[in-house]
Amino acid sequence: MSLLRANTNITGNFKKIKVPFEQGTIESLNAGDLVHLSGTIYTGRDLTHRLLCELLDQNKALPVDLKGQLLYYVGPSPARPGKIIGAAGPTSSYRMDLYTPRLLELGLPATLGKGRRSEPVKIEMKNHGAIYLATFGGAGALLSQCIKKIETIAFPEAGPEAMFRMDIENFPAVVINDINGRDYFEEIRCRKNND
Repeated sequence: MSLLRANTNITGNFKKIKVPFEQGTIESLNAGDLVHLSGTIYTGRDLTHRLLCELLDQNKALPVDLKGQLLYYVGPSPARPGKIIGAAGPTSSYRMDLYTPRLLELGLPATLGKGRRSEPVKIEMKNHGAIYLATFGGAGALLSQCIKKIETIAFPEAGPEAMFRMDIENFPAVVINDINGRDYFEEIRCRKNND
C-alpha cells in the first residue's frame, strides 16, 4: 500500500486502463503511473507457467492467445458462501522470471504481481515493449472486491494455480517497469538516498 500511497504525489489521479490493452496504451504508460484496470485478464502462477512452457515444448497451442493480454500472478483462495472468489492477492513475481521471456516472445505485453523483476527479465521486457505492474501485497481480500467474474480456462487439476479468466473493475496497480526500461523501485530508492 505504501508504494501506491507514495506515488500519489507524483502522478496524482489513477489512469483508467482497459484490458486487454488497446493499441498505444502500453506505450503511453510510464514507470510510476497509477492505474485502475478494468476488463478481462488471465492468471498464472508457477505451475501454470511451467505447464504453458511444456505445451510450447510439445508444439501445442496455448489455451489463450497472450497478445494484448495481462497476466496476473495470483492463486486465489476458495470463495466463501455467496462470494465469487476468496482472497486474490499477488504472488511474488520473481518466481515467474524463469518463464517470462518465453511468454514475452509470444506477444504478452504486461504482467502484474508484487516485488521486483530480475535484470534479465527487465531487459527482455524492454526488448519486447512490455511492462510490469505491481499491486497491493497482503491485501487479497480488498483486491477480490475488484473481481466481478472468474472462470477456469486451463489446468483445473492445479487448483488455485489453474489458469483463470477474470473480469475486473477498477483494479489498482502501479507501473513498475515501462517500455523504456525505467524501474520505479529503483527511482524510489534513488530519491530516498538523495533525501
